[in-house]
Amino acid sequence: MVLSTWRQPQVLRRMAWVLASLPLVGLVAKALAIELGANPVETLEHETGSWALILLLCSLAVTPVRHLTGWGFIAPLRRTLGLFGFAYAALHVLIYAVLDRSLLWSELLADLVKRPYVMLGMAAFVLLLVLACTSTKTMVKRLGAGRWKAVHRAVYLAVPLAVLHFTWLKLDKNLLARPLGYAAVLGVLLGLRLWWLKRPARGAAGLQSSRAGE
Repeated sequence: MVLSTWRQPQVLRRMAWVLASLPLVGLVAKALAIELGANPVETLEHETGSWALILLLCSLAVTPVRHLTGWGFIAPLRRTLGLFGFAYAALHVLIYAVLDRSLLWSELLADLVKRPYVMLGMAAFVLLLVLACTSTKTMVKRLGAGRWKAVHRAVYLAVPLAVLHFTWLKLDKNLLARPLGYAAVLGVLLGLRLWWLKRPARGAAGLQSSRAGE
C-alpha cells in the first residue's frame, strides 16, 4: 500500500519539491546566520550554480533510469527536476547580475565580451529560459507535439553548455574535480541515450514512451 502510494505522480512531485528546495532553505539559513564565509556573494553564486547543474543532470537521468529499471512511474520527475534546475540557474544569474555586478550593464557586457565562460553560461540560461517558458500543457498544445519535442531537445545543448561554463570558470583556479565529475555524469547520460537510439527495435519502444516527458 505504501509502495503504491509513493509511486503516484502527485506524491513523487511533492517529494521532489521538498528535496529540491532543501539546498535553498539551507542557503537562506546560512545567510541569516551570517555563515556564508568571507565572500557571501561568491558562495551564493557557486552553490546556486552547482545545484542548478545537479538538478538538470538529475532531470536528464530520469529517462535512462526508466529504461534500465522499468520504473515508468518516475516520468513526471523529469519536468519537475528540470524546472527546479532552471529556478536555481535563474537565482544564479540574478545573484551574479544584482549582487556581484550591481546591475551595471557596462560591467555585464564587458564580462560577456572578455570572459568566455560568462557567454557560455548566458547561452545555457537563455536556452533553459525557453524550455521553462514552453514547459506548460498550454504551450504543448499551442506548438504541437512534434514542434514542442524539437524545441525541448535543446536541453541536450543547454546542459553541456552549463557544464562547460562551470568547467571553464574553475579552470583558472585549478579546481576541476567537481566540474569533471559533472562532465563525466553528463557523458554517461548522453552516451546511454545515443546507445539506445542506435538500437532501433529496443530504442524506439523505450524512447517513444519517454518522449512525453521531454
